[in-house]
Amino acid sequence: MATCQPNSPAASHPLIATFNRAGQGQVFAFFDRLDPDSRDRLLAQAAEIDLAEIARLTATLLTPGANTGTDLLGLAPAPYEPRPENGGDPTAWAAARAAGETALRDGRVAAFTVAGGQGTRLGYDGPKGTFPVTPVQRKTLFQVFAEKILAAGRRFGRTPRWFIMTSHANHEATETFFATHNFFGLNPERVHCFRQGRMPAVGLDGKILLEAPDAIALSPDGHGGALRALERSGALDRMAADGADTISYFQVDNPLVRCLDAEFIGWHLLRGSALSSKMVVKSGPEEKVGHFCVLGGRTVVIEYSEPAMQPKLPEKNPDGSLRFRAGSIAIHLLDREFVRRMARGGNIALPFHRADKQIVCLDSAGNPVKPTKPNGVKFEQFVFDALPFAQNPIVIETSRADDFSPVKNAAGPDSPATCRADQLRQFARWLRAAGVAIATDATGLPPFDLEISPLFATDQETFAAAWEKLSPKPKIEPGLYLG
Repeated sequence: MATCQPNSPAASHPLIATFNRAGQGQVFAFFDRLDPDSRDRLLAQAAEIDLAEIARLTATLLTPGANTGTDLLGLAPAPYEPRPENGGDPTAWAAARAAGETALRDGRVAAFTVAGGQGTRLGYDGPKGTFPVTPVQRKTLFQVFAEKILAAGRRFGRTPRWFIMTSHANHEATETFFATHNFFGLNPERVHCFRQGRMPAVGLDGKILLEAPDAIALSPDGHGGALRALERSGALDRMAADGADTISYFQVDNPLVRCLDAEFIGWHLLRGSALSSKMVVKSGPEEKVGHFCVLGGRTVVIEYSEPAMQPKLPEKNPDGSLRFRAGSIAIHLLDREFVRRMARGGNIALPFHRADKQIVCLDSAGNPVKPTKPNGVKFEQFVFDALPFAQNPIVIETSRADDFSPVKNAAGPDSPATCRADQLRQFARWLRAAGVAIATDATGLPPFDLEISPLFATDQETFAAAWEKLSPKPKIEPGLYLG
């Protein structure tokens, strides 16, 4: 790329001098051609970058022969606490629920949604959290979560704070959406949006790439970046001032999530866990979820895409069940101060992973490059990589039907259609459990749309209590909405 002239504006700027010393001066190759606003934008992006971190990652992950895989020698399935209907101890689950309810009454829990994504894969233009998802009212993902938080506040007398991690791409649109909808009845002072951190993409030589003369090729630093973002945004300090020591982590694409689950919270607190996780039994070896495992005496998550994991996926137990059956669904509880220690790095810090990508960028002459094969690397962190550092990590089983139906794809698995059907099945189960006759097919799917708001009920038990109070009872018919 071009270099700056000795008397140019770039030559005297201290930040640019720092990049030059680090061997990354190409970032400012076109600086002298930019207008003042474009220069300010590029400088602001450059100020986000930790050059020492980039140098370390280049040395450890890009050096020829660097081992970017995982040695799975000795890998074993992680233990987990099964639900009572699957052989778990009902007394222990009841104790966990009581402890979790106490924690919610005491205001010890904060809700945290990872919501940096756009709806691109859904064919939707906007933040994914603004995507309409419920069968009748077409409530958005954000509204579903807001109503679950409101419902918890009404039930336990303390409405948890809600922290939402956005991205640079959708932050302003997310804030505008909440303001336009009056925060769905929540106190605006208890809903906090903050941006996820970003990392620069680098070429295979470790040089930071430009996507435009005034723009670095930046991308979110992975869901593990949530830990650093919680610290840097001041969210952890807000929680501490509020008396919340437990963070309920969930992703924006899953409207079924029990985001303030008393049983889960109770297990976490009674075990003195720094990081707790939910699992579902995998539907089959091909299901694309991470796996809770034990490696070197520590609980870890191994992704389905890990090459060394592929031969292990079909392994069976003597009873014919999958050996590696505990699937990770990105629902966690984290101790606030554990997050702070992980965010600050030092002796314990999340590792970065290398992802080879086709990155649209500029060449040395400033011409756009649209590669047909990977030409660079993005660096990402994964939140589950905190597991090996956590004290007393615990994994509990959850019911897929009541906790997990993500909206990821426009069609096929994990799509709006499958999620809508899963919501309808849940509503029909609640009705039948309350003694209400409702026709369904063999999978439990009713023949028409209906909807139960979280403000009416959040689970089978609260539905039965709310239904009992209704007089007269509504007719079970298409378009039924209970809110």
